[in-house]
This record gives sequence, structure tokens and C-alpha cells, in this order.
Amino acid sequence: MPGIERRYPPAPLVGVAGVVMEGKRILLIRRGKSPGKGQWNLPGGLVEVGESLKEAVAREVEEETGLKVSVGDLVAVGDRIIRDAEGRVAYHYVLLDYLCRVEGGTLAPGTDASDARWVTADQLRKVPLSKPVRRIIEKAMAGVIEPVETMRNGE
Repeated sequence: MPGIERRYPPAPLVGVAGVVMEGKRILLIRRGKSPGKGQWNLPGGLVEVGESLKEAVAREVEEETGLKVSVGDLVAVGDRIIRDAEGRVAYHYVLLDYLCRVEGGTLAPGTDASDARWVTADQLRKVPLSKPVRRIIEKAMAGVIEPVETMRNGE
């Protein structure tokens, strides 16, 4: 989002992500930009001014994967705080994750994603993910997510 200072922000930024499932597969993207460049994650990004949370999820999923989704329940709330070597807050995000269902489009990485792919439970074991993201995905794949789970900074 142009104009927003992500590094050393004056206040926490609101981010959203889509937990997009199709059968027993989950949609993952590889981050193409910092923070987290090269890491696998759920598709998502920042909420724009005047945009609802669900509108932001749908937009971000489509921008990063080419897929149009319907956005369902909020399933997790957390934060991500990254400090620099001096202990200053370099990045601070409040994160909201929503269940999503594919409604159309063609899977292809875009904007902030260098890759986008469907991953099965067996493949997921080999993908490096943060603990909170892995926990959300594993619960979603097992069908045991209950809205809303609160997680903090990698716990």
C-alpha cells in the first residue's frame, strides 16, 4: 500500500489473511517482499483505508494468487512484532485470519507473492512455516477451527 510506512511504523498496522481451503488442500504463497521475503505463508496483506476486513481479504487473496474467494468466519487473531538489533520495533502488525472458499480465477502468483500453490497435509509437513500459521492450517485441515483463536507474536 503506497504511503504507509511499514518499517518503523508510528502505530501497528492491520493485516488480514485468507485460510483458503479446497478439499484437503490449503493455499500457500511464498512472500516476495520483506518482511518475510522467501517464507511460505497464507495469502494476505494490509487493510486499505475505507475497506472492510472481508473486502481486504478477498482483494489480497486475488492480488497474490489470482483466485476470487468468498470470505467466511474470522478464525484467528494475533500480532507480529519484529524488533531490530537495537530492540526498536521495526515492524508491528495486528493480524486477522479468515476462512475462505474459492469462487473462481486461475492460480498464479502476483504482487507480493513469488509463488502460490496448493499444499496437501503430507506436503505441509515439509514446508517451513511459523508456529502460529502452522497451527491455524493444521486446525483448518482437520476441520477443528473454532472462531476466534487468539495468538501472540509467534506463540
